[in-house]
Amino acid sequence: MAAAPEPGEPGKGKPFKLLGILDVANIPCARDSVLYGSLGSVVAGLGHFLLTSRIRRSCDVGVGGFILVTLGCWFHCRYNYAKQRIQERIAREGIKNKILYESTHLDPDRKQTNSDSSN
Repeated sequence: MAAAPEPGEPGKGKPFKLLGILDVANIPCARDSVLYGSLGSVVAGLGHFLLTSRIRRSCDVGVGGFILVTLGCWFHCRYNYAKQRIQERIAREGIKNKILYESTHLDPDRKQTNSDSSN
């Protein structure tokens, strides 16, 4: 028998929430955006520190890099996600119409084949 999941383990029982409000596991694009934002923060802050040796300003640049990279990845991913959902909806409606009208007098394929065979 499988063991019962621990209540505090992320991904198995209770969902992992970032700052108590953002459910990273169930929101599309949230996980990738936060991970890329963290990487952007480290790169921006460390790069600024190596160039200027100013600690406080480098921390500010790191926070700004986190915000910019996270928001950039978030909007890019959500745009692609919305575009994909629209394409899926169009394909689903096309399949539904094909199933509905197949072998009826409203079938466009049947009209084309009937006109071709009469010539």
